[in-house]
Amino acid sequence: MEIAVIGTGYVGLVTGVCFALLGHRIICIDRDVDKIDELAAGRITIYEPGLEEELQRQQEERRLFFTTSMTAVSCADIVILAVGTPQKADGESDLTDLEAAVRSMAIYLSGHTYIMTKSTVPVGTNEQIEKWIKATTNEAFDVVSVPEFMREGSALSDTLKPERVIIGARNAHASEAIAALHRPLTEQVVETDYRTAEMIKYASNAFLATKISFINEMANICDKVGADVVTVAQGMGMDRRIGSSFLEAGIGYGGSCFPKDTHALLQIAGDVDYDFKLLKAVIEVNKDQRRHIRKVLLQELESLSGKFIAVWGASFKPNTDDVRHSPVLDIVRHLLKEGASVRMSDPAAELNFRRSLDHPLISWHTDPLEAAQGADAVCLLTDWPQFLSIDLHKLKAVMTTPILFDGRNAIKQEQLVDTGIRYVGIGRPGMRGIK
Repeated sequence: MEIAVIGTGYVGLVTGVCFALLGHRIICIDRDVDKIDELAAGRITIYEPGLEEELQRQQEERRLFFTTSMTAVSCADIVILAVGTPQKADGESDLTDLEAAVRSMAIYLSGHTYIMTKSTVPVGTNEQIEKWIKATTNEAFDVVSVPEFMREGSALSDTLKPERVIIGARNAHASEAIAALHRPLTEQVVETDYRTAEMIKYASNAFLATKISFINEMANICDKVGADVVTVAQGMGMDRRIGSSFLEAGIGYGGSCFPKDTHALLQIAGDVDYDFKLLKAVIEVNKDQRRHIRKVLLQELESLSGKFIAVWGASFKPNTDDVRHSPVLDIVRHLLKEGASVRMSDPAAELNFRRSLDHPLISWHTDPLEAAQGADAVCLLTDWPQFLSIDLHKLKAVMTTPILFDGRNAIKQEQLVDTGIRYVGIGRPGMRGIK
């Protein structure tokens, strides 16, 4: 098929590359000239393992192309909408760019076209997309909602081997056509209406965020009663009704999806006069968890003023350079406010972090041990493999005060034996102070 993808952000780029890999001819469209020039030259503008190599392979096979011109839509059997829907100050999704893209795209529709919405949108948006298109063209079309569930760091495998595909459509013909497009990927297809498909996306992310906030609350209780939250989570996860995923206690969730989608769902509930008490608590717990490290460091060091704190990690999770809503941003702001100097290290996210937060008391270091040189404490905030493999004997040797705060509970007890490092995890009181 001829497929046009509008938007070359994370979702659009990965989606385009993966459908090209399946043999379709893909044209990716974006108004950002510099980005399109980079992609056309085979260089990706995000960090995602394996994506650049696959993009170049599909370009060589003449199945993947990039342009700034919306006229490419005229040849498409399917148009995929992957335009960003950022969060407004009130938590509502901003559909300004999506509406502009839809109205611009509709001018060039030719013959019957399927419009596939991958952007995360509030309930009722696909109906609004229909109205925007009908106001612009008389060409035949069907709008189909297909929310994405890819995870940064494993986006290729998530797209090519999805656990399920959700399809929301107004009629059976459109639903079946898009289901057939996805059947080479999975037989786990749920066909439903627009509003249910839109809600599945928000419900899924809100539930996963709830699991994270729940286990973080359990970790804080474990600290007080002397239990180990890692083992608690392991025991919980063995129950198939609960499952082990998203039960890792830490400094809270971040990224482009969970914070935005939880706030958007809260706004959706508010629009219909429903008080979503549980989701409000999930969001509040996540905010509090980011402040937990400040309390711990003050307990250990008494004051942060004039102290050197090494921070390992800037992205919200490993294998991505994404710092959107990264807990590290808030934590570093807290440290700076307390008068600390921050020495940072991250394999991929330095540039994006500096765009969001740059400060004369922040220095950057390629080598994590160099960042820890003379530090009064090291804070492991993103569990990149490069950090977890560091010899802790060497770490202790370069630090002024050998305190390691593990914000991801990623360090194993055997790594700490005979190191002389004071270890502080989250909900792991039994490991506190191991020598």
